[in-house]
Amino acid sequence: MSDLSDILASLEQGDETAPERLAEAVYGELRRLAAAKLARERPGHTLQPTALVNEAWIRLSGNATWENRRHFFGAAAEAMRRILVERARRRSRLKHGGTYRRHSIDDVVLATEEGSVDLLALDEALAKLSSEDERKAELVKLRHFAGLSIVEAAEVLEISKATADRWWSYARAYLFHEISKGDPGAED
Repeated sequence: MSDLSDILASLEQGDETAPERLAEAVYGELRRLAAAKLARERPGHTLQPTALVNEAWIRLSGNATWENRRHFFGAAAEAMRRILVERARRRSRLKHGGTYRRHSIDDVVLATEEGSVDLLALDEALAKLSSEDERKAELVKLRHFAGLSIVEAAEVLEISKATADRWWSYARAYLFHEISKGDPGAED
């Protein structure tokens, strides 16, 4: 990952080998991040990490100009977020059984995973946070959607770990407050 900025610069300069080198440099890391993110999703989620990364990669390929590592991972986190939100919206439509609760036969007895988040509510709250503080929203995208650790996200955002910790605490409280406004039982 250390030479990612060099690869991105080569890509911008038109180096024909840069796209392949970029894929080799980041694909494994993106897949690891996607797997970590999807492991925290609600039970019965059908999207696999490889599919999420492949779809994100296709979207990223359409905009092949990134300034640096931070910009690339920010774009990757945003692409993954949009994919997950689009899937959640599609599943909630009446045409796709949105009023029915889906259960896997294997998970019928199990309770819903603690900490699972309604992606549509999160997306709305994140959009509001983004309009108020884009940098904190970017941290949330990197942590929640790209699955970066606090240290990795701080590195990508070029801020200290202490600043990232403060921003993360603030963003989590802000998002919880915004999401619980729409869920009357959340603050009980």
